[in-house]
Formats: sequence, structure tokens, C-alpha cells
Amino acid sequence: MLLYDSYRTKTILNSTYKDYMTSYAFWNNKGGIGKSFLCFVTSCEYAHQHPDTDVYVIDLCPQANVSETLLSISDTESALGKVLKEPIRRSIGGYLEARLNNPFKPLDDIEDFICYPKDYNSNIPENLYLVCGDNLLEIISEAIRQTSQLAIPVKAWSMVLNWVTDLTNSLQKRSGDREAVIMIDCNPSFAIYTQLAITAAHAMIIPFTPDESSHRAIKNVMALLYGVDLEDPKLNSYAKINYHSRAMEEGIRLPKLHSFVSNRVTMYEGKESKAFKAISKVIKKTVDTFYTHYRNHFSTRAVPSKEFLFIPDYHSACVYSATVGIPLHVIKPGPKDFRGERIQINKTPLDKYKSSLRKFVARL
Repeated sequence: MLLYDSYRTKTILNSTYKDYMTSYAFWNNKGGIGKSFLCFVTSCEYAHQHPDTDVYVIDLCPQANVSETLLSISDTESALGKVLKEPIRRSIGGYLEARLNNPFKPLDDIEDFICYPKDYNSNIPENLYLVCGDNLLEIISEAIRQTSQLAIPVKAWSMVLNWVTDLTNSLQKRSGDREAVIMIDCNPSFAIYTQLAITAAHAMIIPFTPDESSHRAIKNVMALLYGVDLEDPKLNSYAKINYHSRAMEEGIRLPKLHSFVSNRVTMYEGKESKAFKAISKVIKKTVDTFYTHYRNHFSTRAVPSKEFLFIPDYHSACVYSATVGIPLHVIKPGPKDFRGERIQINKTPLDKYKSSLRKFVARL
């Protein structure tokens, strides 16, 4: 596991991070890149490989895609619906609603907001826990934003932005002497609930697809988080008046850029296709340039492009995995009955995907 010396037993805004507590946010300012699926398979693979570690997934996306998959999407209405309809809403929405009722004091007990996916989906590792996504996030987001703008207390903004950080600290305490790792799935937008997620993260995982819209989205990540746009300096004056500058003023720690994952890579004769390779080259140049000027925002000392990860596209296995809620380590090659059809999961592409996923998880 990658640990950061600057975070070890360091208290920031009354939140203590111990060296066995690591949180990763999966985010890009672009949708449709397989971010939630990557969070799902990564969390399950990590839990599978580290049975003595508690893996917590916090779903901070109103669409709740990673929650649907963990609870088995084939039974979504009865599983996720049941979780959200309990007397105390067992979700991130329920947690944030409780915080709205008492904004400036961490909750004494967060057990009511934790779901155990294995109760609904037997394929999920038993050491994986979930704080469900919830469409309530969208509904209460304005109330959260307004609470953060209160004049009293003076630190209202930073205290609200640390609500999910408070949750991660409580999850750490819950695990006691067991190691705890937290995976946070984010919405593509930079809404207030995304800012809560990013504030709670030690490290950022940036999935992307090799296309120009992903390139623009990665530049937006740098501008929104760190207040910098190297390719269009005119935008810097705008980038510095929101989250980044306020975080700097109020002592909020910014997460490090940990991994850039080229997701759903189209392969040709065992190699990345020329079209994907051309756009990847442009993205690598942008990230490397940013690294040259702002190395402190990265968790690695190596040139980032040298450590880009490539996950090959295997559409059949991924659709099957996401729809049925089966982690990659459980899937075996061969014919499968799927939605009234007979499909084939081939060994070679499945093994390539699993190998790429294991290499990625080994970096965490």
C-alpha cells in the first residue's frame, strides 16, 4: 500500500490520519468512462487480495451505480430500494442529512449508515462494506452548500467540507486494529458532494478514455483541484477563486494525484490501437507538463506518463460483471446464461483484463 509521510499521524482541522488509513477517490470531470465499474472491480479485488483489511466503499454519486452493482444490479429494486427505505436511511444521503441536523459536530455513531453487500450479493468479499449512493444527494446539495456559507462559525466552510472526512475517521475507528482502506466513487460534476469526497481523499485515481473530451476533463481536474491551467493561463484567475483557493486559505489538505488509468482501451493485434495511442500521447504530455511544474501534487516521484495504467476493453466480461454484480476474480471463462441469451466469456481477453486489474491494485 502506498503511504504518504505527510499524512502520518497528522492532525488537520481536528481530523487525524493514521498511517494504515488510506482513502482513494475515483474521479474525472467527464462521465461515461467506466469510473464506477473500475471502483467496483478495484474494491472487490483489493478486498479479495487483502482479507485482513476492511475495505469501505463510499458512493458519493446520486446515480449510485457502484452501489447497484455491489448489491447485485439484477435485484436492484429490492436491494438498493430496501436499503434506502429503512427507518434510518442506510446511505450517504442519510449520513449527510443527519449532519445537516447538527452541522458542526461529528456523529457519535455511524453504524446505521453502513451496508453489508454480502447480505445481498454472495459474490462480494466478506471484508467489504458500503455506504450506499443515494439520489437524495442531489436534493440536499443546496442545503449543504448554504450551510457551508454560514457566517458563524467562522470555519463553517471547512467544517462542512470535512463531513465525509469525519465519516472516514469514524470508519477507521470502527475497524480498530484492522487495516482500513476506503474507495470513494465520485460524480463527474464538481458539485458540493464531489468536493466533500475529494476533501476526504488522500489520493486521486483518474480514469480516462483516450479521447479529446477526456483530455479536457483531465485539465479541468487540475484547474479545479489545484487552481492551474498551464495551457490557458487566462483561466487561472477563475480557477483560483473556488475550491482550491478556499482550501488553501482554510488549511484543507489537497489529495495527491496517484494514478491515471486509461480505461476501456481498444486493442489491435495485442497493442493499443493507433487512434487511442495518438490521443494518449497528448494526454501524457499534458500530465507530464503539469508534473514538471507542480511535482508536489503527485504521489509519485516518477514521470507520470511512465506509470500510466492501461486496462484493455473486454466488453462482454465487463457488461456481465457489472450487470450481475460478479467481481472479476470470481468470473471464470466459458458460456454464461445472461438475460435470456447464451454468451461466451473467452479465457485470453479475460486473463488480460484480470492481469491489468491486479497490476493496478498492486499499486494501492
